[in-house]
Amino acid sequence: MDSGAIRRRMTLGLAVLAAAGLLAFTGAGSAQAASSTCSGRKVRTLPFTTGSVQVYKRSGYVCAVTFPGARGSRKPMSVSVQARGGRPVVDSGRFAHHAGPVTLYAGHRCVRVKGSVGSGSVSSGWILC
Repeated sequence: MDSGAIRRRMTLGLAVLAAAGLLAFTGAGSAQAASSTCSGRKVRTLPFTTGSVQVYKRSGYVCAVTFPGARGSRKPMSVSVQARGGRPVVDSGRFAHHAGPVTLYAGHRCVRVKGSVGSGSVSSGWILC
């Protein structure tokens, strides 16, 4: 086989690999966005009058997102996750769709999750111990 044929086959192989990688990358992002923006398995849903907080766990990491009960206009929202003995990781502001996600490594420690939308709020107490 001459060097031109080898180069063409190498180029074709690289193009196929690049296309496969791009498809895998695009597919993974779409699946994650559809699930909630947190990876892992959902371990709790904390409902309250104006919304809910969804809590996910994966390999010692805990992730939480606050969703309003009625989406639409921007409203004050917040979400926080705190491992026992540590500082909370917080996302707060005026959002239309959700606050968060916030993620932290908790290992095997208990965590406290808080969320709020407008005047409604929830606090989990120490969970996932």
